[in-house]
Amino acid sequence: MLKRTLTHFHFCCGVGGGAKGFNRAKPKVGNVQAEWECIGGIDVDPAGLRDFERLSGVKGTLLDLFTRDQYIRFHGKEPPPGWREATPEDIRRAAGGRRPDAVFISSPCKGASGLLSESMSLTPKYQALNELTLRCVWLMCEAWKDDPVLLIVFENVPRLATRGRHLLDQINKLLNHYRYAVAETTHDCGVIGGLAQSRKRFLLVARHIEKVPPFLYEPEKKTLMSVGSVLGRMPMAGDMEAAGPMHRVPALQWKTWVRLALVDAGKDWRCLNDLVIEDGYLRDLVIVPQFRDGFLGVHDWNETAGTVAARSGPTSGKFSVADPRARAGALQYQQYGVRRWDETSGAVIGVKSPGQGTFSVADPRDPGIGHAKYNVAQWDGTSRTVIAGSTTGQGAFAVQDPRPGMKRGKGDAYLTGGHYGVVDWNDQCGAVSASARQDNGRWSVADPRMPGANDRLTCVIESLDGTWHRPFTTLELAALQSLINPDELWSADPKTTHEIHVEQYVRKIEQARFFELDGASDQAWRERIGNAVPPDAAEAIGYVMGTTILLAEAGETFMLNSMPVWVQPAAIALSVAQQEVDHV
Repeated sequence: MLKRTLTHFHFCCGVGGGAKGFNRAKPKVGNVQAEWECIGGIDVDPAGLRDFERLSGVKGTLLDLFTRDQYIRFHGKEPPPGWREATPEDIRRAAGGRRPDAVFISSPCKGASGLLSESMSLTPKYQALNELTLRCVWLMCEAWKDDPVLLIVFENVPRLATRGRHLLDQINKLLNHYRYAVAETTHDCGVIGGLAQSRKRFLLVARHIEKVPPFLYEPEKKTLMSVGSVLGRMPMAGDMEAAGPMHRVPALQWKTWVRLALVDAGKDWRCLNDLVIEDGYLRDLVIVPQFRDGFLGVHDWNETAGTVAARSGPTSGKFSVADPRARAGALQYQQYGVRRWDETSGAVIGVKSPGQGTFSVADPRDPGIGHAKYNVAQWDGTSRTVIAGSTTGQGAFAVQDPRPGMKRGKGDAYLTGGHYGVVDWNDQCGAVSASARQDNGRWSVADPRMPGANDRLTCVIESLDGTWHRPFTTLELAALQSLINPDELWSADPKTTHEIHVEQYVRKIEQARFFELDGASDQAWRERIGNAVPPDAAEAIGYVMGTTILLAEAGETFMLNSMPVWVQPAAIALSVAQQEVDHV
């Protein structure tokens, strides 16, 4: 195979999703195999440029592409001292003095986004931002006017076709002036890249007519994946040890968690209107706490039990069962059980203390009648006669003691250790031990702080469908954008147990920072991820662009392929343009 290196350059490059995708594309025509090389990118965000370097493998250039007028309208003030407008020479310098084969332009899209109101989009601030689209195209054309770029792809939000129509008309005229054939279309990057998200974008593609006679073909369409097919290959949300800080579950307001839990899967907030509210409360639903480790948990008779562990007791997990087979009134294995006065007793066995079965009775008779067994004297009453067999089973030698803090015998570790003890909010706790847990001391607290509606917290509420309705983690959003591939990060080949343990240890160390964008702000991370071009979609575009360039270099103008030309109107326009060139 003959090798051919193609180059690409990026305006408003962001984190470098488009550059990463182009780098992965490996187009082939005949016996020629091409690969793409990134020669640079421009952006105004220093943090984004640091991410760009990591994803693309080359340094980006920090450069403000605004004109002075645009800067003032967007920022509402004059530029700082030393600021100047970017020139075509700055663009060439950012590309290392080389002319790229393809240029990818991904201008800011906030001004044309449907998330921005129509009135806001018309303000000078956002009009100036929209004008960067035309500014970038002009700078590119002027930078390499003596040796034009072969192919151009310009992406933005679909609404640019309406809110920025006047700008697109100027862009088309500008590109036609520099001898480019242009096609406008709207494509789903999710379908182009085979993502787990539907991401419809406006795409303008252009080819230089003299340099690239072949048609530019559409990328192959793929099937959208499900969200779970991506997230299911990642560690559980919140497992930052395995996936880093970008995988933390966002802290939301309490009322937001409740709303999420009540929204039906696949629907949005509008389904909350179906809930019945009475006096400000949900009539049919109530939220109850649930212990994650199944503490004192009771299995339903028809439910599957968890793993049987060495300490499978009621207080160490979900190791009890609601057994429906017990006969009505038959009290079996009931420690400290108390019989009704009119019930029959169970069989009297060798061990018959209150703690060993149902060997107590609710005696309605006056304590003074007869020889009272297991009688309990009232605190303010008198005791029975003290006799030789003065035990709890032989007379009234038990007392109803109302005093708190009663102490049992010396050395009674269980009772004096505060097991399952709850500390008052205003009290001090004991020394924190290495094994401090709720079942081996006073390691619980009576917390009076119930979450307010606007309090931010991370919690799990099991929804009506039995699942956890939660926000995506920042890392999951990066995976949905194809900025990371879970299989490359967490999959493991079959190996011996020892090899697996070693590999998992090494991988955990490597993954602690395997994909952590610059900075420490989830909000900034999410904004840069949301603005990114999905690498998988960019790879598909880079593949067809590379194929077109290889065809041009081979002298071919047509390829027998089932792939359609990139939208039919473009095919007509390109054909007409070609005829005009031939006529001249």
